[in-house]
Amino acid sequence: MSEKSLLQPQEIEVFYIIPALKRQIAMNMKLNGFKQNKIAGLLSIENATVSQYLHKKRGNKIEFTEGILKEIAKSSKEIKDNISLLREMQRLLRVIKDTREICRIHKELSKIPEDCNPELIDCFGGNDDTRDAGICY
Repeated sequence: MSEKSLLQPQEIEVFYIIPALKRQIAMNMKLNGFKQNKIAGLLSIENATVSQYLHKKRGNKIEFTEGILKEIAKSSKEIKDNISLLREMQRLLRVIKDTREICRIHKELSKIPEDCNPELIDCFGGNDDTRDAGICY
């Protein structure tokens, strides 16, 4: 993508953050002695995808901070089945939002105004309009 376009935060999550999380989890699992086919099973992905993650050919567009890498390392040890995969991925996505790491990544990858204020555009949910509409749970 030569000319940056305006991407929504959710697009950043889907196209960049989730693949990068899976790449880092796969790398951690490999370092912890897991075989490639076991990693593929635990992450519900193909062996070829694991290979691409391990060779940094996929999920390599962003780098996480040291704090996020520590959280990913914790999650990598907790993933034992599909339920724990879902739980840990959601936890990591919340951490990335709560620490505003998503804002840094969003600014790197998308054409957003320099003075972007996540609270004013309600990136993290919970403003009165969404609560009144019954959208926030």
